[in-house]
Amino acid sequence: MVGIENLKRILDQICRDKGIDRALLIDAIEEAVRSAVRKKYGSRREIEVQFNEEQGEVEVFQYRTVVDEVFDEETEISLEDARRLDPEAELDDDLGEKFDNIADLGRIAAQSAKQVIIHRMREAERDVIYEMYRDREGTIVNGIVQRFERGDMVINLGRTDAILPRDEQIPKRSYKQGDRIRAYLQEVRRDSRDSKFRDSQLILSRTCNDFLIKLFEMEVPEIAEGIVKIMGASREPGFRAKIAVSSIESDVDPVGACVGLKGSRVQNVVQELQGERIDIVPWSPDPAKYAYNALAPAEVSMVIVDDDRKALLVIVPDDQLSLAIGRQGQNVRLASRLLGWKIDVKSEQRYNNLENKEYLGLTAVEGVDESLADRLFAVGVTTPALLAAMDVEQLMTLARFDQEKAQVMQQVAAKIKAPSAVAEHPVGSLQNESKSSVVDDYDNTPEAVDDNASGAIGSIEENAGGKQD
Repeated sequence: MVGIENLKRILDQICRDKGIDRALLIDAIEEAVRSAVRKKYGSRREIEVQFNEEQGEVEVFQYRTVVDEVFDEETEISLEDARRLDPEAELDDDLGEKFDNIADLGRIAAQSAKQVIIHRMREAERDVIYEMYRDREGTIVNGIVQRFERGDMVINLGRTDAILPRDEQIPKRSYKQGDRIRAYLQEVRRDSRDSKFRDSQLILSRTCNDFLIKLFEMEVPEIAEGIVKIMGASREPGFRAKIAVSSIESDVDPVGACVGLKGSRVQNVVQELQGERIDIVPWSPDPAKYAYNALAPAEVSMVIVDDDRKALLVIVPDDQLSLAIGRQGQNVRLASRLLGWKIDVKSEQRYNNLENKEYLGLTAVEGVDESLADRLFAVGVTTPALLAAMDVEQLMTLARFDQEKAQVMQQVAAKIKAPSAVAEHPVGSLQNESKSSVVDDYDNTPEAVDDNASGAIGSIEENAGGKQD
């Protein structure tokens, strides 16, 4: 019989602290002792290990077959030796013998038992954590910053730790050890061994769109009750975000509900996101109207809808172009992601140029894009013939080309006999409506100028006093 001091008390404490089922822990101990005994006395022995609840001890039995002549001491016992243990033993009986010196298993066997117990406890803990958090996947959790590992943040949630990866952290804010933090529980894994984050089953995020949506659900009772619905969201974490809202009740203003009195509700979300500007726009089933709302506060003159390609051509006044596009294309990019449509924004002047046969003739010249065509038109070069005849130095300055490339362009222009026909625009043009879907390549276009104006409808900047545009 093997006595283990205070074993019952230790088992009870581990079960309370780790939330592990007591039967699983006892099974792990029995398996560990069985492994240790076989490592010490041989792997072919038939070993049975039992935990005695009454005495709090682990009992180990060895079973051998009673035979006349012993050929294998690990599996057989002579009749004479068997009757010393049990006077009623007979041939071919399976006789169980209790180990009394099991406490001395040796260092290797003891280490093997320890590894088995640790392995089984970790498996049991993983199952407990998975069952505890699987129903909370897709919600916001609160924790404390525990430590940092190669840029990833380890968050203590109380019963376990979670990982907030570096690319899921808002770039503008840095946390210190011990800070409280809220994050979106993005994924709950049953097994973390095949994951990039081997030490954690719980993966958090503060940059996903769902984090923004859940924050509004917590701040706006109308959203939690289902009166106001968030129809879409797009973010550039730490800088700017857009959400589209609608209401199932005509007397409830969805934008006003999300903004709150003096901007109090949206301001709480802004503070949680470290000053990220949030544009709250009304949702519409009409993509043109939806785009108009998403691009506010920029004014829109016309929207041309191409349903087949899910693309929008948005025409804005010349002085609204930079506002519609936003800083480095941010406004139109977010609007495009919000709608799920491709958006091309053009000024009225450029749109009018595109209706001009001579302008289209210029753009037909290889190497002449719309920006260069605008500059050529501004100096009176309105046809390929004039382009071919203009001073090469002037062309080099306008086109920002070297001499060889400018001369090649003029040679190509000289071969064009007549301007191209005017291309028809897609059906679905809407006048005096503004709609936009954004393209992700505005960073290098001449229109991508800074936008210092306020955000779209419902846009609230931190410390802005909650004013609604």
